[in-house]
Amino acid sequence: MSDRLAEIGHRIETVRQLGAVVNAMQGIAAQRAQQARALLPAVRRYAETARTAIGQARRLDEPLARFPARAVGGARGGLILFGAEQGFAGAFPEQLLDGAAADMQDRHILLIGARTAALAAERGLRIAWSASMPSKADALPALATSIIDAVYDFLEEAGAVPITMAYPVWSSGKGISIVRASLLPLDLDTFPASTADLPPLVNIKAADLIGNLTVEYVFAQICAAAVETFVAENEARLRTMATARSHIDRKGEALRLEERLTRQDQITSEVVELSGGRHRRE
Repeated sequence: MSDRLAEIGHRIETVRQLGAVVNAMQGIAAQRAQQARALLPAVRRYAETARTAIGQARRLDEPLARFPARAVGGARGGLILFGAEQGFAGAFPEQLLDGAAADMQDRHILLIGARTAALAAERGLRIAWSASMPSKADALPALATSIIDAVYDFLEEAGAVPITMAYPVWSSGKGISIVRASLLPLDLDTFPASTADLPPLVNIKAADLIGNLTVEYVFAQICAAAVETFVAENEARLRTMATARSHIDRKGEALRLEERLTRQDQITSEVVELSGGRHRRE
């Protein structure tokens, strides 16, 4: 009986240690999600500023973007797919690949997230370029710069092919949903032209100005997608860890109940044994 109690005690300690790990992961995920959310307003203002500037530049002469006029024959379009960097986030990594499966057909895929990249390799998917999601939110702009460089390297070879983007967004009521956005080429008609009386005063050609603003706008869009993905992954991990915490609590309570019952059985057996010995002496 004492061996049984020792075994139960060891299992209780193991569950306790596992609970401590889960608590730590919950805390880290919550902190990271909060830090990333703090970046979203600034990133969105940045994108809106670039959008407004493009609208103003439309009033100038020759409002043409500086991308190649035609694509190389047979060139594929590009897809930037944001995924999960780590595990312990439930079905989050698989959801991203499943949800973007139709978008990945015959595309030059740029995939962000080591865990999703590993799953893509297991499925036999061809990834043209990949990068890891940073562990800190303030490193996301550097990631966006790397993605921009990879996109323009691809465009230099492929020409003016369309570039799209797919990334996860987290909402408290619905969980994960996948957002799809077209990045390039820009449809200038979707940028409202300025209604100011006078066009902006510039000292460079309109085509160059819009080309520069396009880079800024695309960079802002990629930054926003990276931040949303960072939030979504950590929120998914929070939900997974909360579920794990509930299971651990139930398991711990069951083990403590088993320990109490085993201890009671041991006490009962000892009382019966002592009582039996006394009767034999009498």
